[in-house]
Amino acid sequence: MGAVPAWPPRSTPRLYVETPLAPGPLTLGGAQAHYLVSVMRTKPGDPVKLFDDASGEWLAVASVVGKRDLTLDVTERLREREAVPDLWLVAAPLKKGRVDWMAEKACELGVARLVPVVTRRTVVDKPNTERLRTHMIEAAEQCGRTAVPAVAEMVKLPALLREWPAERALFFADELGGAPALAAMQARRGAAAILIGPEGGFDDEERAMIRAHPAAVGIALGPRILRADTAAAAAIAVWMTAAGDW
Repeated sequence: MGAVPAWPPRSTPRLYVETPLAPGPLTLGGAQAHYLVSVMRTKPGDPVKLFDDASGEWLAVASVVGKRDLTLDVTERLREREAVPDLWLVAAPLKKGRVDWMAEKACELGVARLVPVVTRRTVVDKPNTERLRTHMIEAAEQCGRTAVPAVAEMVKLPALLREWPAERALFFADELGGAPALAAMQARRGAAAILIGPEGGFDDEERAMIRAHPAAVGIALGPRILRADTAAAAAIAVWMTAAGDW
């Protein structure tokens, strides 16, 4: 007798929805319906996984499939919403392709919040926070997260430091050097943020301002000079290792 196939299959499409989830019917339209109907070829009886950033991940089954919308029967909760590590990424906006990549990887690596910060050498006047959130949602759908990182409005560096919560460590990735990142992060556990500068780096006055802040901890990310987006991913990975998430 052959093995019983896993249910739902690993290939089951997975979507984030704004609607609070609970057992019962749910109708989807627009881009989500197009994806399920036209791209995934969903048919009545096919499973779909859903999550809402609040109640966890749910199993649904397609019941009515139309050309422009479809109705799913939400049947059971598969798992609770994940426990999210208390880490923010505070980063100067980069050029479009690089900042999108950074947002995706920040989500995949488990951050709770993305905070765009304006510095003197920031090359992007105002990031599209809706687009960044969309990239994070897509990353969460692909990597199995049940939580979507929050995206804050952009803030200027002096205001960020002035209003910084005292209990949250601010690990400052300084290209001029600092304590080894892993050791520094292991020594200071709890709520934290990683501060990444623009492509041209912080200027001397900004660097002095950051280092003078009582919550700031200067860290080094190895012997090589990293691009800002690479530095963000590397620093997040190190923090997650120190926190035990990895």
